[in-house]
Amino acid sequence: MTQTINPTPEAKVVEGSDGLLLEIDGHIVPNYDATFAPFEEGEVVSGRVVRIDNDEVLVDIGYKSEGVIPSNELSIRKNVDPHDEVELGEEVDALVLTKEDQDGRLIMSKKRARFEKAWRNIEAAAESGQPVTGTVIEVVKGGLIVDLGVRGFLPASLVDIRRVPNLDEYMSQPIECKVIELNRSRNNVVLSRRAVLEEERKEQRQEILDRLQPGLVVEGQISNIVDFGAFVDLNGIDGLIHISELSWSHVNHPSEILNIGDTVQVKVLDIDRDRQRISLGLKQTQEDPWQRVVDTYNVGDELEGTVTKVVTFGAFVEILDGVEGLVHISELAAHHVENPREVVHPGDDVRVKILEIDSERRRLSLSIKRVEGQVLPSERRAQEAAASGAGDLDDVPELGLSEDVFAGDAGDAANDVSTAEDAAPVAEAELAAEEAQLPVEAAGDAGTADVDGTASTAAGDAATEEPVAEEAVAAEPAAEEPAADEATAEGDAAIEADAAPEAEDEQQS
Repeated sequence: MTQTINPTPEAKVVEGSDGLLLEIDGHIVPNYDATFAPFEEGEVVSGRVVRIDNDEVLVDIGYKSEGVIPSNELSIRKNVDPHDEVELGEEVDALVLTKEDQDGRLIMSKKRARFEKAWRNIEAAAESGQPVTGTVIEVVKGGLIVDLGVRGFLPASLVDIRRVPNLDEYMSQPIECKVIELNRSRNNVVLSRRAVLEEERKEQRQEILDRLQPGLVVEGQISNIVDFGAFVDLNGIDGLIHISELSWSHVNHPSEILNIGDTVQVKVLDIDRDRQRISLGLKQTQEDPWQRVVDTYNVGDELEGTVTKVVTFGAFVEILDGVEGLVHISELAAHHVENPREVVHPGDDVRVKILEIDSERRRLSLSIKRVEGQVLPSERRAQEAAASGAGDLDDVPELGLSEDVFAGDAGDAANDVSTAEDAAPVAEAELAAEEAQLPVEAAGDAGTADVDGTASTAAGDAATEEPVAEEAVAAEPAAEEPAADEATAEGDAAIEADAAPEAEDEQQS
């Protein structure tokens, strides 16, 4: 007997049901397959967090079972707590790793979905030049790691316009950077925050240039110190204080008077708007000591000063803070001077007479020899050396005297002994004389010679010591003349110092 098999009834989608209802043999039934979102492995889907465990998160994506996101697939950060990464009810994107694992679970990855999305955004930003925003998650040797969905590296030199001494202050902070290097195959992203800051400051820089005018006094902060001057941050643009404009007195290096971070008042000297360069002056905001000289002193005035430099052609003497005058070698002493160091040394206090005031060139000509009653520093040193040498026994040199010089002392001791031995006979003679009523002098002649001899020996010893004392004084060494070898080097240095203003003018121009 043949059995007839009815064919599978044909299902038709009910119009207007968006595929959710089917008509089968005249009956309307739900289309359960239509309720499942169509997706494939490797696709990014959206879902709602329905459960958070210590090691995984469950997400409803409209599939027959919830998707599972293991904790190590939540973030690119290490050892994350799922509760810190997502919240219940939060909508998240996740990449489908496998529809069914060996336990039949749908496994997904939030970090890989974010990774794919981040790469698309990073590639678009790199092409357009637009900045990207991320959070600093690590401080490493040489820079920062920024979470962009992809681990981006921000070198320390590109964190700010200027060097940042402590990168830890950026930890967990949101940061905006530009993508300057990108390699998808190596997952390599290099960022620059400095590029963003410089672009922002371009508009500020132009506004500042438009506002500044020569002669204006402004406030700024020392941003860098170099051998030839110091840079000042004027709230968006740097200006340069040349070393010649730092102080009215001579400055060997800007670090002598300034430190990075100092707030200073400066005067705008010049502006090159085409090259966006600003020349500043610090000394112009301070009192000019030269003006005090012009207002206070006249030719012929005498005043106190201190020798600051000794050169081949003379010596520089500071009469006020920041004001030096030159005493030419011919004005150092009344006698001929071969080397200025014969008369003065740096640090000597002297009285000087003003010979000339050159207001235009800001130069003073001074004289030491024309001050009446002046005791030259060299003369003072000679007097002090003589005084200290005569009164100090420690400075008396060894004379190399033999033991024979002191033989008289031994003779004195011997004579003292003989005198004591001779005293007994004398006493016995005196006693016999009393009994015989004889003169004492006659009885004591033998002892008298010994006593006289003892006295004459002591006198001889004293006479012997006098020539020794004279010889000791005569043997004192003469005061050493100051060495003149250093004068040439000092002179050369001073000539260079004298020519420095002209060289600085050339560099300034």
